[in-house]
Amino acid sequence: MKYVYLLLLLVATGVRAQVRGTVTDMDGAPIAGAHLLWMNTTLGTVTDGNGRFSLDKPANAQQLVVGFTGYESDTLQVTDRNATLEVVLREGLELSEVQVINRKLGTMKLRNSVMNEDMISSSELSRAACCNLGESFATNPSVDVNYSDAATGAKQIRLLGLPGTYVQMLTENIPNYRGAAAPYGLGYVPGPWMQSIQISKGASSVKNGYEALTGQINVEFKKPQIADIVSANLFTASTGRFEANADASAQLSPRWTTLLLTHYENETKQHDANNDGFADLPRVEQYNIWNRWAYMGDNYVFQAGIKTTVEERNSGQVAHGRGMAADPYMIHMETDRFEFFTKNAYIFNKEKITNMALILSGTLHSQEAEYGRKQYGVEQKNIYASLLFETDFSPLHSLSTGLNFSYDGYDQHYASQTPKSLSFTKESVAGAYAQYTLNAADKFILMAGIRGDHSSAYGLFVTPRIHAKYTPSEYAHFRLSAGKGYRTSHVLVENNYLLASNREVKIPEPLKQEEAWNYGAGIATYIPLAGRTLNLNVEYYYTDFQSQTVVDLDTDPHAVSFRNLEGKSYSGALQVEASYPFFEGFSLTAAYRYTDVKTTYGGQLREKPLTGKYKGMLTASYQTPLGIWQFDATLQMNGGGRMPEPDSNNPQWQPRYRSFEQLSAQVTRYFRHGSIYIGGENLTGFKQKNPIISAHDPFGTDFDTTMIWGPMHGAKFYVGVRYDLPRN
Repeated sequence: MKYVYLLLLLVATGVRAQVRGTVTDMDGAPIAGAHLLWMNTTLGTVTDGNGRFSLDKPANAQQLVVGFTGYESDTLQVTDRNATLEVVLREGLELSEVQVINRKLGTMKLRNSVMNEDMISSSELSRAACCNLGESFATNPSVDVNYSDAATGAKQIRLLGLPGTYVQMLTENIPNYRGAAAPYGLGYVPGPWMQSIQISKGASSVKNGYEALTGQINVEFKKPQIADIVSANLFTASTGRFEANADASAQLSPRWTTLLLTHYENETKQHDANNDGFADLPRVEQYNIWNRWAYMGDNYVFQAGIKTTVEERNSGQVAHGRGMAADPYMIHMETDRFEFFTKNAYIFNKEKITNMALILSGTLHSQEAEYGRKQYGVEQKNIYASLLFETDFSPLHSLSTGLNFSYDGYDQHYASQTPKSLSFTKESVAGAYAQYTLNAADKFILMAGIRGDHSSAYGLFVTPRIHAKYTPSEYAHFRLSAGKGYRTSHVLVENNYLLASNREVKIPEPLKQEEAWNYGAGIATYIPLAGRTLNLNVEYYYTDFQSQTVVDLDTDPHAVSFRNLEGKSYSGALQVEASYPFFEGFSLTAAYRYTDVKTTYGGQLREKPLTGKYKGMLTASYQTPLGIWQFDATLQMNGGGRMPEPDSNNPQWQPRYRSFEQLSAQVTRYFRHGSIYIGGENLTGFKQKNPIISAHDPFGTDFDTTMIWGPMHGAKFYVGVRYDLPRN
């Protein structure tokens, strides 16, 4: 028996059986002196000056209580004795309970938030390769990520069955990746830079603007004050992709810290697995660097950062046995993007959380693209400012109010066989909001907000939103929401990848501001079962458009028309999700979503093309008792849908596409200061046949890259290594 113990000790070298992690606020500031206590025991600890903690886990303890003066206490369900936790305490009424589900690094669910919110932690991101933001939703049933066309590699997310343009993208609660960044912005956020992702469905808070028609996705990055001293991630895939990420932080003084984040990626090979003469994946080379600073005073907090992204993207026809075509169809894009931000906050009263903050940000995005014989370029300038004030009048009442300003300027040029003149467009929007929250001892929470904005293009408009949450017991949470959203369409800027096809682009009339109501209802239950907790969620969201820019691929199979909605357009999304930890270290999550999305095309209400009717997902995760090995697998079942109307005289595709499955898996070996991981994507090997229409004649009228509904490449394998040198 002693040899067994010796073997286990050798295998576990460098791994200490302790629960450890950090406690921070929503801005990423560490909370020093936070108390942690295992429920029904006397074993606990407090966080150090950097918000870090570590403590042993008793065999019979599974609930960890975290609290600090001025914040509500949270209760964490922890079953893994080697868990690493990222506890985020929220001030005031949006505090949320966190559940950690049987993994080394855990998945956090926001239970007590009045809005329907999920948090994808860095632990969940590590369950897959997660090279960038677009690949970070691989294990999330709510968000889909699809290719927008089969040539450029542009991707878009879908939430509640609708494109990502209706989702407000935020980085640390600042609107970002809008306009020119929309087609490729998911690739501008390296996965190892992210600390967490918050997904809010339906009508969101009015604080961040009016643009969230179906929800918000907010990305929180690593913060200088809590980041590891050094962190690195190296990755390579069977497609010839190489990626390197590294960041380093420095404590310059007791209050000043800085963090430098770097990223490089290169897709070195061209692949044409279906032998259609076109690359299945573009060759992308990207440099990304970001320097950010933080000052953490007793009452004054300051953050600032500057970031630059340089990317070159190449695709198009590739050489085969007979060599390259005499006049090849090539796609070439160069992008330069610069961003800066600064946050200033002053806390007047910590007990009542009375504070005022000023947020400033700016972006310069420049892109030059060639699509065969077409040339397109855009330069976007954006400025954003937000001044906000928040206070709790009492435990029952709180108020948030503020002013916002944003400016977008687009300078475009376009040249083809029929040159088009594109005028400079700009829009300035100034607005004000107020949001009131009533919290009756967490049993009933009501959050009502309204904002008014004046656009230089569309005049004055008003955005009301309301959320209600009722908790009759700790086992059930009921939510209702309703609210309005608006957005401005910049169709060629946001959809310039369409120029890769030979469809004629038609914008026959001035486009109206898009406007929609969103209604949502949900039930979340937490059922004790066999000594563990079964989590069951059912939710339904309905988006009803009053005004919409319709992307019409049906009326003319050789053109894409952007026109104002004439008739009805809506989206209904029903989702059921259940998760259960069957035994120590193993958890299983199952989800199913049905979507009904219809829009009026040519006077007829029809199913929206290239939109799957359903999605099923099954994810399994197992971690060995000592926390050394972790195994993750995800199976997706993607439903079929309608294709755009083909040419009746010469049909190039079928009227509908079929359902398909995809399987991904990863194995991770943890060490004291890092891990090694190996995995595969699309292990079922499913590929869409002939994703490019008339690929043999790329300059002909039938050439079309937009008929994409499935993966273009088969199974992909990858291997990577992570290294972390934490603070003390």
